[in-house]
Amino acid sequence: MAIKAEYIWIDGTEPTARLRSKTRILADGASTTPADLPIWGFDGSSTNQAPGDNSDCVLRPVAVYPDPIRGGDDVLVMCEVLLIDMTPHPTNNRAACAEVAEKFADHEPLFGIEQEYTFFKDGRPLGFPVGGFPAPQGFYYCGVGADEVFGREVVEAHMEACIEAGVGLSGINAEVMPGQWEFQVGPLSPLEVSDQLWVARWLLYRIAEEFDISATVEPKPVKGDWNGAGAHTNFSTKAMREGYDPIIAACEALGTKAEEHVKNYGHGIEDRLTGAHETAPWTEFSYGVSNRGASIRIPWQVAVDKKGYIEDRRPNANMDPYVVTRLITDTVCSAAL
Repeated sequence: MAIKAEYIWIDGTEPTARLRSKTRILADGASTTPADLPIWGFDGSSTNQAPGDNSDCVLRPVAVYPDPIRGGDDVLVMCEVLLIDMTPHPTNNRAACAEVAEKFADHEPLFGIEQEYTFFKDGRPLGFPVGGFPAPQGFYYCGVGADEVFGREVVEAHMEACIEAGVGLSGINAEVMPGQWEFQVGPLSPLEVSDQLWVARWLLYRIAEEFDISATVEPKPVKGDWNGAGAHTNFSTKAMREGYDPIIAACEALGTKAEEHVKNYGHGIEDRLTGAHETAPWTEFSYGVSNRGASIRIPWQVAVDKKGYIEDRRPNANMDPYVVTRLITDTVCSAAL
């Protein structure tokens, strides 16, 4: 049978890029490795990536996963966007991430990203009553029961799909606000975790379609006394996994470029990093052991073991993982030279 390859890419929408995809039919038995898959094109004038009078953009496959929705030999194809001269498109953040990942490959950087998101139905968060609000936060986090948990059927389907696709999923949990959930990807290298996080997001949106529910990575989906949605980013190098001094050095290095990082950690970060709801103010940098109110948390077990990883709690749920992993790798590894 013919193979259906779903080409997935990141568009040029500002201030937060969106995912796009379309299907290419390949011959029965065709190779589906990234190098063998054909490059393809699309109308960049419809994705905020080109003017109408010069609209062709190029899709180059970079990673391939089994398609858990269509099954069989069908595949999901993560692509990067190029200009017609085969150079990276200005919206292609993967290319810069690849350069940094290669430059510091000997440091063996690893990332685990905690992707929070919120389900919406009929214009309101799933679990919110019409014209009002649910009970205050307190029992929803990792909760159980129909009065505390909303959307579990979508979450379970998404988890199974990610596993079938070979995404390095490491866990899921209900979050602090009703209708809010989290999945974790990693630990993986900068490019692997970024490619897989984008594919996991695509699967989330696609599977939620089947339930007539939408999912959003908006960092502050409900104003007021409700938790925002982040993408806490866990990071380590080989040296950090072997000793504690590099842990502290990494925290200090991130502090020297705090403003640059926050500016690139997702649109609307000021609404989420307020100093409340387990966040540090976006204007201040701090780190501490077991402190979820700090910019960087050093897990208590890391402090005990004197080696391990750190958690950057600043990235928004709508961050671009190619940008975040590039910045963290470059900042920490450059300081270690």
